[in-house]
Amino acid sequence: MTEPAVQALPGGAAKLSEAEVRDDAASSVVSLYQKQQKIYPRAVHGAFARWRWSLVWATQIVFYGLPWLQWNGRQALLFDLAARRFYIFGSVLYPQDFIYLTGLLVIAALSLFLFTAVAGRLWCGYACPQTVYTEMFMWVERRIEGERVARMRLDASPWNWNKLWRKSAKQSIWLALAAVTGFTFVGYFTPIRTLAAEAAQLAFGPWEWFWVVFYGFATYGNAGWMREQVCKYMCPYARFQSAMFDRDTLVIGYDAARGEPRGSRSRKSAVPPRERGLGDCIDCRLCVQVCPTGIDIRRGLQYECIGCAACIDVCDGVMDKMNYPRGLVRYATENSIAQHYTGRQIVRHALRPRVLVYASILSVVTVALFVGMALRSPFRVDVVRDRASLARLVDDGRVENIYRLQIMNATEQAQRYRVTASGIAGIDLAAPIEVDLEPAQARWVTAAVRIDAQSARALKPGAHPMAFHIELHNAGGRGDSLVEKSTFVVPR
Repeated sequence: MTEPAVQALPGGAAKLSEAEVRDDAASSVVSLYQKQQKIYPRAVHGAFARWRWSLVWATQIVFYGLPWLQWNGRQALLFDLAARRFYIFGSVLYPQDFIYLTGLLVIAALSLFLFTAVAGRLWCGYACPQTVYTEMFMWVERRIEGERVARMRLDASPWNWNKLWRKSAKQSIWLALAAVTGFTFVGYFTPIRTLAAEAAQLAFGPWEWFWVVFYGFATYGNAGWMREQVCKYMCPYARFQSAMFDRDTLVIGYDAARGEPRGSRSRKSAVPPRERGLGDCIDCRLCVQVCPTGIDIRRGLQYECIGCAACIDVCDGVMDKMNYPRGLVRYATENSIAQHYTGRQIVRHALRPRVLVYASILSVVTVALFVGMALRSPFRVDVVRDRASLARLVDDGRVENIYRLQIMNATEQAQRYRVTASGIAGIDLAAPIEVDLEPAQARWVTAAVRIDAQSARALKPGAHPMAFHIELHNAGGRGDSLVEKSTFVVPR
């Protein structure tokens, strides 16, 4: 069927045909969601790749092995949320010791600020769990599907037996690795030997099932499928890193003055590149092919760069083959590249005020945390008034208050504790209190505190300050003691 012709309108205007109107409307629609182009990182070898794999091995040996380490007949590192106890080698922490966790988080944050101000995203490039597990998953992928070109051809090919078994084998190993990772993560919160016995019978509790599946699925999805998208779009660090960077931060940089103008050439040519009007960059694009986030480092510093230094390794290899000096892509500061600093000048400019402030605060907090841990009392006590009976008169006109004391043994040995009261004339316990606790045990005890009638009459009605003294009596005699303040109520 022929489309309607353009109709003339008064004044010389024209009316478009219906087909042209539809075509014009279609051409003006722009999709806000573009399909993510899959990145096929090329394998790279070199000094920084060896460093990265060393940290992969180190972090995973610690992560997978630490829950199985035994200490004094128990798991060396266990966060027992149900019992509200946190075992860290020889230390037993309670929720009241939350200040130490706060100190660790402050140290971690300050360390991140310090290392970022000095040398950029070292954490992201070498030790971040996203980087570590992505490296592991990509290693599996390369072993089964082949190198970069082979993987691209496999994905572009139609489904056949070769593609089916390779994809199935890769996914199976990914799922197994993710499941072991989820199981190990839960093993830090549930004794892992008990968890292993439950796993053999698939007898996990509901929360254990949830966290094993959740953490395993997160590992599988982030490291196997999302990869660089986590670093580029989900991780907040990529967005606020600019607040910690400046022109004296050590980052991965491309020396444009040396590399430009780029262009291909034969490595057998004896003519120096400058005499041919070329820089040292041969435009091989290997730096782009090895980048896990798919960026071109020659365009300058970009927020997607995670500082893994894969581009440095591959570029150094190309420079070696071309008999050019290494360092076209290297760790450097923007100022050092622009002004050709020496190594000593780079270090001097790196030790700028913000770095010294971060380092000083980090040192103070770290020392304070370790001193606090070293001087920490081997037991803790909480005092709670019995709200059912604030004060009452007992025999001989004495006044009695009832308290509940929670005594927590934070050591690995059985201990005995003795409780006394002070702070008011004539104050005493209705009955002596001695408490025996097993290692890392906590117990609530009831303490009835009394004052005689004469002392009660000498006091005004209301609350008066008093204190409990809790003394540790071990096999060697009297040991540490704690004083917990409270109040004694005299009725009207």
